[in-house]
Amino acid sequence: MRQLIIARKDLQMSPGKLAAQCCHASLAFLTDPIGMGQGVEPIEKDGEVTGYRAEIMLEKATYEEWFDGSFTKTICGAKNRNQLLKAKTIAEELGLVENRDFFLIRDACHTELEPEEFDENGEGMTLTCIGFRPLPDESAHQISHKFHLY
Repeated sequence: MRQLIIARKDLQMSPGKLAAQCCHASLAFLTDPIGMGQGVEPIEKDGEVTGYRAEIMLEKATYEEWFDGSFTKTICGAKNRNQLLKAKTIAEELGLVENRDFFLIRDACHTELEPEEFDENGEGMTLTCIGFRPLPDESAHQISHKFHLY
């Protein structure tokens, strides 16, 4: 079992920016449900919220083979935005679902990247990576075989 992350090479991100974007891609399968409020409950003390408790549900294999195993990750490079989106297409053809099995990571363009697109509020962003939840090796290879290691 491994987690696959594919990052764009054409953006020529600095090593720090690339690392940050890959970290976002790696954590998205855990943090997106929490950010949506799924399985989150407040912790109160003396009637005041002092923190939050988040419950994360994982498949047995993901826990046993990845969390309790080696945390294997494969980082591949995409030549450009279109090649990165091909990974999305391959994933969907394999039955994987966006925002559950894989996540498109967009930078908010506050530092070194220029916006490629804008949201409904006019905020600029640039697609940098696609990150997958931990997958069986054969599934990860079906996606990654079209890409070179970064």
